Amino acid sequence: MLDTLRQRLQAYRPPTLDHLGLPQAAVLLPIVDRAEPTLLFTRRALHLTTHRGQVAFPGGKRDPGDRDLYATALRESEEEIALAPSQVTSLGRLSDLVSLHGLQVTPWVGVIPPDLPLRAEPDELDAIFEVPLAYFLDDRRTHTDVITAEGRRYYVPSYRVDDYVIWGLSAMMLVELLARGYGMDIDMTRRPAGELRTYPPRRRRATLPNAKKP
Repeated sequence: MLDTLRQRLQAYRPPTLDHLGLPQAAVLLPIVDRAEPTLLFTRRALHLTTHRGQVAFPGGKRDPGDRDLYATALRESEEEIALAPSQVTSLGRLSDLVSLHGLQVTPWVGVIPPDLPLRAEPDELDAIFEVPLAYFLDDRRTHTDVITAEGRRYYVPSYRVDDYVIWGLSAMMLVELLARGYGMDIDMTRRPAGELRTYPPRRRRATLPNAKKP
């Protein structure tokens, strides 16, 4: 499973959004190299002023000292979950997205060994958890959020795993990982079966991968 993923992501050339000139951030999608591979997530602490209680991948804003955005993803992962950069094997990157707060976010995919002594930084996180990739490949979404961006409708899956809800920007990254890395027939521009929920309007709307600049 991981060999195929590595080959596909290394051959993939995702589009960037550098032309927008937005502040930059990066996240790491850590795949745990188990007999049944899992994807590692975090949950933002409830005391935070933004993104409180939301499930996310480890990551954050680029610092001036970061040589590139992959370095940002590694540094933030070490700060947030004590993941040493030497434990990450890069598989490649996915398409840039724009968050609701106007950040250009670059997702990176990496493989990490199982059972590392990870720990959540309490000032930022209250949980670290893993979900088998097979769960997403089986498309066990609870419903689909309908998000309008730049005049187009996008269908973003929402998943519930125990007490965790995976949705929004993290789910968008996950969709591209499944489609590009595993050849799954999943497409945010195509209306799926099942329950649809209209995403509440915001002052800023997410920019989806490959969306055109208005």
